[in-house]
Amino acid sequence: MKLHLTRTQLGSLFAVCAAFLFSTKAIFIKQTYALSPLVDGTVLMALRMASALPFFFLIYLFSRRQAREIEKKDWILLIIAGLLGYYFASWLDFAGLMYISASLERIILFLYPTLTVLASSIIYKQRLNWKSFLAIGLSYGGTVLVMLQEQSNVPHQGNFWLGASLVFASAVAFAGYLLLTPKLIQKFGSWNFTGLALMIACMGTLVHYFIAIPQPFLLLTQLPSTVIWYGVALGFLVTVLPTVLLIQSIERLGASQSAMIASIGPILTLILATFFLGEKMNNIQWFGCALNIIGVMMITLSKKKLTH
Repeated sequence: MKLHLTRTQLGSLFAVCAAFLFSTKAIFIKQTYALSPLVDGTVLMALRMASALPFFFLIYLFSRRQAREIEKKDWILLIIAGLLGYYFASWLDFAGLMYISASLERIILFLYPTLTVLASSIIYKQRLNWKSFLAIGLSYGGTVLVMLQEQSNVPHQGNFWLGASLVFASAVAFAGYLLLTPKLIQKFGSWNFTGLALMIACMGTLVHYFIAIPQPFLLLTQLPSTVIWYGVALGFLVTVLPTVLLIQSIERLGASQSAMIASIGPILTLILATFFLGEKMNNIQWFGCALNIIGVMMITLSKKKLTH
C-alpha cells in the first residue's frame, strides 16, 4: 500500500523536519565546546561552513540562470545579505552559546520575527496595531523572564549578559537578512539565491577564520576527530539539509505557513537540551517560554494576514 501525500502534507512534513534539524544546532554546538578547549565560535563556524560550502556550490550550479535583469546593486545586496544572515548572525550566535544555555539561546533567537515587524514598520512607516504591541510585549516579557531566572539560578556564570547580548544581536542581524531576501529571491530565484548567498557566507566565514587564527592549519591537526565530525554534522545536517527542506516547504505552503510550523523549534530545542545537555527549566521559565512563543505566533499570524 503506497502512501500518497498531498502537496500541503508534503510541505508540512518538510517544514517539521527542517524545524527539528535547525533545533539541534545549539545542542551540537554546546556538545562540541565541551570536547576541547581549543574550540570556540570562530573555529566551529569554520568547520561548519567548510563542510557546507561544496553542497551550496552544487545548489548554485544546478539552479543558476541567465542574469539579464540583475543589476550591480542586486549583486551588492546579495553579498550583504549572505554575509549578514549566515556569516555575521551565525558567528554572533556561536559566540553567544559559549556563555548561555542552549534553551535560552533558542528563545532569544526566536524573537527575530518581532524584530522584522518592528524594522518594517519603521522603514515603510506603517503603524502597528494594538495586537502587534501586545504580541511584542508578550514575546519580550517572556524572554526577559527566562533570562532573569537563568541568571539568578547560576549567579556565578561568567559573561552571562555578554552571551545573551551576542545572541540577541544575532537575531537582529538575521532579521535584517530576512528584510533583504524577498526582492532578491524575486531577482535570483529561491534556489539560485540560496546557493549564492550561502556560498558568500561560507567564504566570509573561512576568511574570518584564517585572519583570526594565527596558525589555522596547525590548529585543525590538533583538534580531536570527534570535533571535526561534529563540524561536518553542523554543516550538512544542521545547515544544508534543513535549508533545502525549508525551501521545499515554502514552495508548497508559502513563507507564512512554513514559519508557523517552524514555531515548534524552541520547544524541540528545550526538549533536546533536557535530554542531551541536562539543562532544566523551572516553571517560571516554562511560563516565559510560552509567552515568547505565543507572542511570536501572533506576530506571524498578523504578517500572514497582511500578505493576503
